[in-house]
Amino acid sequence: MFRTETTTRLGGSPATRAAPSDPPSDRPLKDRLDLQRILALARPELRRLVLGTIALTISAATSLAYPWFIKRIVDGVLAGQGRAALNGVVLALLVMFAIGSVMGALRAWWFTVAGERIVADLRRDLYSAIIAQEIAFFDERRTGELTNRLASDATVLQNTVTVNVSMALRYAVMCIGAIAILLWTSWRLTLVMLAVVPLVIVGARLYGRVLRKISRAFQDALARATTVAEETIGGIRTVRAFAREATETQRYGAAIEDSFVLACRRAKVAAIFRGAAGFFSYASIAAVLWYGGLLLSQGQLTMGELTSFLLYTFTVAFSLGALSGLWEDFMKAVGSSERVFELLDREPTVGGGSEQIPDLAGQVVLHGVVFAYPSRPEHLVLDGVDLRLEPGTVTALVGPSGAGKSTIAALVSRFYDPQQGSLKLDGRDLRQLDGDWLRGRVGVVRQEPVLFASTIADNIRYGRQTATQDDVVAAAKAANAHDFIQAFPDRYQTLVGERGVRLSGGQKQRVAIARALLKDPRILILDEATSALDAESEHLVQEALERLMQGRTTVVIAHRLSTVKAADRIVVLDGGEVVQQGTHAELLDRGGLYRRLVERQFAA
Repeated sequence: MFRTETTTRLGGSPATRAAPSDPPSDRPLKDRLDLQRILALARPELRRLVLGTIALTISAATSLAYPWFIKRIVDGVLAGQGRAALNGVVLALLVMFAIGSVMGALRAWWFTVAGERIVADLRRDLYSAIIAQEIAFFDERRTGELTNRLASDATVLQNTVTVNVSMALRYAVMCIGAIAILLWTSWRLTLVMLAVVPLVIVGARLYGRVLRKISRAFQDALARATTVAEETIGGIRTVRAFAREATETQRYGAAIEDSFVLACRRAKVAAIFRGAAGFFSYASIAAVLWYGGLLLSQGQLTMGELTSFLLYTFTVAFSLGALSGLWEDFMKAVGSSERVFELLDREPTVGGGSEQIPDLAGQVVLHGVVFAYPSRPEHLVLDGVDLRLEPGTVTALVGPSGAGKSTIAALVSRFYDPQQGSLKLDGRDLRQLDGDWLRGRVGVVRQEPVLFASTIADNIRYGRQTATQDDVVAAAKAANAHDFIQAFPDRYQTLVGERGVRLSGGQKQRVAIARALLKDPRILILDEATSALDAESEHLVQEALERLMQGRTTVVIAHRLSTVKAADRIVVLDGGEVVQQGTHAELLDRGGLYRRLVERQFAA
């Protein structure tokens, strides 16, 4: 009964359920809100954007003025005006073009710089939001998907909030200005030209809705392809060892093909819309030519007015065509922005308190802890665990694979919160404690330590950025790492490569121990820290670990039972429950699971 209720409650958690799709009636409103939020990203760069807009307005005004100069030239030639008048008009036209070019360059500079700043801020905020999420968030998502949000999606938004906004403003000003001049020149002819605009606007709205859906699906497909690439490149040694290059290439190709199909669908929709918009634009020009010819023959228009009218009509048609292309980009951005804003808005489910413990002793107590990983809510990993870790003692957790040993270590570091029960540190519930402060007092050395692609000194200093070089060397000496580091040509400035690939297993482990020593944690977790080492490396690492464990509350997780015999207490886990506790000698005398595990290992 208890298991059924827990499973039901976990499965129904809002954190694990997919968010329902928005009702169709709410989509236009959500699209507008998303577009408004995209544009709001530009607010910090308002000064540059205002300057760019001023330059844009002047540039657009010069573009709108030149058909009027053409009218002056045509009518002047037909009226037989002298060469001096013609030279004056052309000179004024050149000056206007020069002003427009300078303003256009300034507009491009200000908007582009603002765009780079905005996308840099967006990527920083998005990365900060991602890295602040609880560990369960990363259990359920792939690295490639998240990096794709940082790279591809952010770039789409960059163009939208700056360059595309700049172009949209420019073409909107030119379109509205040209229409105003056309109305002043001949309102009848203008109405003929504008007859197609409502059709273009309706088509743009329908096109935008379809494009938004396709763009989101395309970005998701691209994220899946990026995930495949990161997995295979990151695990290239495994791929090469099993000769699976062709298979992985095929898998990546299949993921890219999915994105290609969606890109083709998007291109098809865009081609239909652009073709239709282009046809209506040219149809309006044909109508202007026909009706304008009639007005010219009736003497209601001069040749210069008809010429300038046609140029302004081309300006309107070109501006509407450009705006339709920009509308396509805006809808792509709305599709990409949904995932970005979901990540920016997401609050970690493992919240943090604000309390700290001034004089931490290091007593850890688990009471009635029930836990299932959010990615597998139906499977209980710990079922009512009670455990007490006394300050300064060494407690070993043993048991079959999947018994819950590493899960207890993860809960002590508060990577997760239990669904039921409590974890307390010196009598304070972990939920009340400041998360960063807590993890600063917990040190972890794993079977496969993660080193960053930097120098040995940087990796050792990772746990305490303020440490001096003397502190780093002292920690390395205590971890039995100093001698092999000194043997490298660059010593402590030696680059370890991605994930420490340039170091041996024992060397990586000793660097990780030095990192933990420098951090000086009150609680130490050793998760299979020596199981993957040869005998000589294990001796050096074990010697370093014994120094590291002195005076700390230590949890040792090990399958190799010979490494836990000296623990103050051994806790045997099976099926998510504590089945035995005691010293090595006591547990052997009692029989049971621990004795069977020991006998099996020695027999092997």
